[in-house]
Amino acid sequence: MNQTTPPVSPIDERLKWVESISRLLDNQFQLPGTKFRFGLDPIMGLLPVVGDLSSFAMSGVLVMTMAKHGASRALVVRMLFNIFLDAVIGSIPIVGWLFDFGYKANQRNVELLRKHYQEGKYQGKGTGFIIGVLIAFLILFGLLLYGLWKVAEYLWLWASSAW
Repeated sequence: MNQTTPPVSPIDERLKWVESISRLLDNQFQLPGTKFRFGLDPIMGLLPVVGDLSSFAMSGVLVMTMAKHGASRALVVRMLFNIFLDAVIGSIPIVGWLFDFGYKANQRNVELLRKHYQEGKYQGKGTGFIIGVLIAFLILFGLLLYGLWKVAEYLWLWASSAW
């Protein structure tokens, strides 16, 4: 019986570290006795603001790397939406922490890229596109910071008026 190994997809060769970091952030640990997996993302989310911003920044680096290695513009926009949604909802106390356990934005992005490669939509190096992705990421990061600042300001005013 002749067994052949399945073909290796380009993502396995070129972006192995992206998969590793994604796994670390979203699926590294398993809850004993279950199939439920989680990573560092929800654990970092326990640290208000700092944890969510760190996770957002790490996810942004992953998206930029994927864009550099051939992700299309439409795919990068979908990936940015995934990490922005994860960061915005993840910054809400308790609800966001639970959301972080289930949503797994980085793993979703790796799967999107894998599907992109398998469909033959790989576009080569996207070095020129990286500047646009970086600008979009910085704008989203700024909006997230501004939103967190406004929420903190509102909570401070509410708390100070209550006393």
